[in-house]
Amino acid sequence: MSAIEPFQNANAVRGTGRGVAAWLFLCAAMVFAMVPIGGITRLTESGLSIVEWQPLIGALPPLGEADWQALFAKYQATPQFRQVNRTMTVPEFKAIFWWEYIHRLWGRLIGIVFAAPFLWFLARRAIGGALAWKLAGIFALGGLQGAMGWYMVASGLVDRPEVSQYRLTAHLGLALLIYALLLWTALGLMSAHRPLLLSPSHFGREDRKNLHRGATVLLVLVTLATLAGGFVAGLDAGLIYNTFPLMEGRLVPPDYLATQPWWRDPFENRATVQFHHRVLGIATLIAAAVYTWRALKADPPRPVRRAAIALAHLAVLQAALGIATLLLVVPAPLAALHQIGAMALFTAALWLRFALARE
Repeated sequence: MSAIEPFQNANAVRGTGRGVAAWLFLCAAMVFAMVPIGGITRLTESGLSIVEWQPLIGALPPLGEADWQALFAKYQATPQFRQVNRTMTVPEFKAIFWWEYIHRLWGRLIGIVFAAPFLWFLARRAIGGALAWKLAGIFALGGLQGAMGWYMVASGLVDRPEVSQYRLTAHLGLALLIYALLLWTALGLMSAHRPLLLSPSHFGREDRKNLHRGATVLLVLVTLATLAGGFVAGLDAGLIYNTFPLMEGRLVPPDYLATQPWWRDPFENRATVQFHHRVLGIATLIAAAVYTWRALKADPPRPVRRAAIALAHLAVLQAALGIATLLLVVPAPLAALHQIGAMALFTAALWLRFALARE
C-alpha cells in the first residue's frame, strides 16, 4: 500500500458522506415545500376533491372528459359538495382537483427521491449500520405520513364538509418530525469530518449550558406554535377576531373556554385556538429576542451566533406575517407565506440546536 492510499480512502469517505448529505438536504427541501403546498390545498378547500386513496393508479391525472365526469360524480357524493359547493361546475371542480393532485403527486415524488438513492447508496455500501437503520425508519415514517394524509381526508368524506383538525395537526406534526430527522442527519453528515470551531476562551461551560437549554426551549416553542397553527387552519379560526393585539377589545376573547367539556375547548373552540396561537407566537418572538441578546453577549462561536441572529430575524418576520394574515382575513397568498415562515423559523431553531450540540 502506498503512503497516499489512506488519504485517498479518507477523501472518498468524505465525498460519500457529502453525497449522502446532499441527497438528504434535497429530501428535506422537498418536505419543506410540501408544507405550504398542503397549506394552499387547505386554504383553497381542495383537499376533499379526490375521494379515493390510490397510491399507484392515482398518480395518473384524468386523461379525458369521461374521466373528469367520473371524478366529479364521486365528489358530488361528498358532504362538502352537498353542504358547501352544490352549484359547483366541472371547470370549477378542476381548479380544486389540481391542487390536491399536486399535493399527492409531490408526496409520491418525495418517496421516489428518497427510496431510489437510498437503495443505490445501500448497494454501494456508502451507508450502513446505524445510519442505514435510521434512514429506513425515516422512510417508514414517510409511508405512515401518506396513510395519515388519507386518514385526514377520510374524516371529511362521511358527515362533515371539512377534515378533522386533530388529524390535520397530526399530519403536520409528522411532517415536522420527518423534516427534522432529515435535516439533523444531513447536518451531522456534513459536519462529521469537519473539526469543531474553537470557542472563545471566555465562552465558558455555564454559558454553553444556558444557551443549550435556551435553544431547546426555543425549538419546543416554535414547534408548539406551528402545531397550534394547524388547529387554527383546521377550524378556520383565522376568520374571526381579525384585530390585533386585542380580540373584540379584550386581551382574552369573551368566549374563551366556553366549550364543554372544558378539556375539549383548547382544540375545538375557535376563539381559544386562535388565542393560544397568538400567545405562543408572541412568546416565541420574545424568547427569540431575549435569547439572541444573551447569546451575543456571551460571544459564542460563529455558527451559534449566526443561527441565533437568523432565528431572531425570522421570528420578527413570522410575527409580522401572522399579524398581517389575521388583519387581512387570511388571504391565501399571505397565509401561504406565513406557513413558509413557520418552516423557516423551525429550520433556524433546529440549526441553532444543532450548532450548540456540536460545540
